[in-house]
Amino acid sequence: QVQLVESGGGSVQAGGSLRLSCAASGLSTTNYHMAWFRQAPGKEREFVARIYWIGGSTYHADAVKGRFAISRDNAKNTVYLQMNSLKPEDTAVYYCAARRPTIIISTAAGDYDYWGQGTQVTVSS
Repeated sequence: QVQLVESGGGSVQAGGSLRLSCAASGLSTTNYHMAWFRQAPGKEREFVARIYWIGGSTYHADAVKGRFAISRDNAKNTVYLQMNSLKPEDTAVYYCAARRPTIIISTAAGDYDYWGQGTQVTVSS
């Protein structure tokens, strides 16, 4: 049974930092595309960042490029999202997701196979 468990969310002031963790069980983070998405109230779930299953190359959405960084620890089977210079518009529930390895790299939520329960991030001005 696959489980993705997020942690590390919380409330911070604008300009602050948080690091989210996604602990995976039932799958290896080196055998799946791993990604972070977020969903703000009244908005659709949006792509934040992903890490490719082979080689670990990363891709970040324009809205977070230069401020957020996705990474993984293979030994811990855990994926991270380091978030710096946080802005109020980053406020959302953040979700970890996994997609079976394919050649096509997707940023569409519907293409991901497994999801965590989400962790709330609130950034105040």
